[in-house]
Amino acid sequence: MDGTDRHGRCRLSGARPEPEAGTDPTTRPAPGSRRAYWHRNLTYVGILLGVWFVVSYGFGILLVDQLNTIRIGGFQLGFWFAQQGSIYVFVILIFVYVRLMNRLDHSFDVDEQDDSA
Repeated sequence: MDGTDRHGRCRLSGARPEPEAGTDPTTRPAPGSRRAYWHRNLTYVGILLGVWFVVSYGFGILLVDQLNTIRIGGFQLGFWFAQQGSIYVFVILIFVYVRLMNRLDHSFDVDEQDDSA
């Protein structure tokens, strides 16, 4: 007997033994790193949503009168943010999120790798 039950869990703690690093390509990161990965992901989402909120609600609604004193291309800046600026910022934030997540995936070694080469 090796100290595990028929499901591969340790009899004393109930946890499965971790496979050796590099032996199985389908292994997941350790639980602590999963928590750190998720925490950083939620941090990114929170910051990006905060930026979008400030641009769409703050610039488009709350600060519209102050921004309307500035004209760009014949349009008042507050009107522009309310009509189009928040949409442009949202699209830019999508690309920023993709880039941040690709870096995060790479740093936690869970990135998608191209096996076609």
